[in-house]
Amino acid sequence: MRQENKEENHGGEQKIMETSEDNNKLMAVLAYIGPLVIVSYIFAKENHFVKFHIKQGLILFVAEIGLWVLGMIIFMLYPFIQLVQLIIFVFIVIGVINAAKGHESPLPIIGHLAKHFNI
Repeated sequence: MRQENKEENHGGEQKIMETSEDNNKLMAVLAYIGPLVIVSYIFAKENHFVKFHIKQGLILFVAEIGLWVLGMIIFMLYPFIQLVQLIIFVFIVIGVINAAKGHESPLPIIGHLAKHFNI
């Protein structure tokens, strides 16, 4: 009987740990979805894994806003801005895939910039 209780407790702890990992992965994925980076920051900024993805997502979000403002001011750059936004979208997809798999892989170009931010 005692063995069964130990196994049940161990199984319960494992479920809690899996749920925590799933929540961290969800928060890391949300960090790449524009303004939802704020949700990740508010609820999971203490977690190193989530913080890694928040930094990268924040850089991508700021770049999107900057390109939007630049496009509103200088219409001649519209084709160039669209190309850069496509590249940012690809980085977002790569970041979401990495976050969903539980990897802390730095994104090309942006990954080394994210290391310099203290959140």
